[in-house]
Amino acid sequence: MLQITRKRLKKAALIDRVELFHGDVSKLPFNNGTFDAVLMSFTLELFDTPEITKLLNEVWRVLKVKCRLGVTTLSRSKGDSLPIRIYEWIHRKWPKFVDCRPIYLEKVICEAGYTV
Repeated sequence: MLQITRKRLKKAALIDRVELFHGDVSKLPFNNGTFDAVLMSFTLELFDTPEITKLLNEVWRVLKVKCRLGVTTLSRSKGDSLPIRIYEWIHRKWPKFVDCRPIYLEKVICEAGYTV
């Protein structure tokens, strides 16, 4: 993902405006209160449910006061619809190819202390 992102940033002439890091989200290599915002795109659903709150707590640590967390994910918050059931069936059948799964996003965000 880093290589793809670097290539796209170079193409857009933005490579000098950002720093890219690869690391363990459970031990982010940044000081407390470093960032104004964090964006997670299809990330949380890749972790076991008990780990999600731990990861969100680590993100909270590196965010400044009155910060923003943006999350894009497959959410189960709206119920058990037919598309969700089909997607979960495919995930169980072929998790290597369909690695994301719907999660109760608002619930885990609130449990980690964030305000939605």
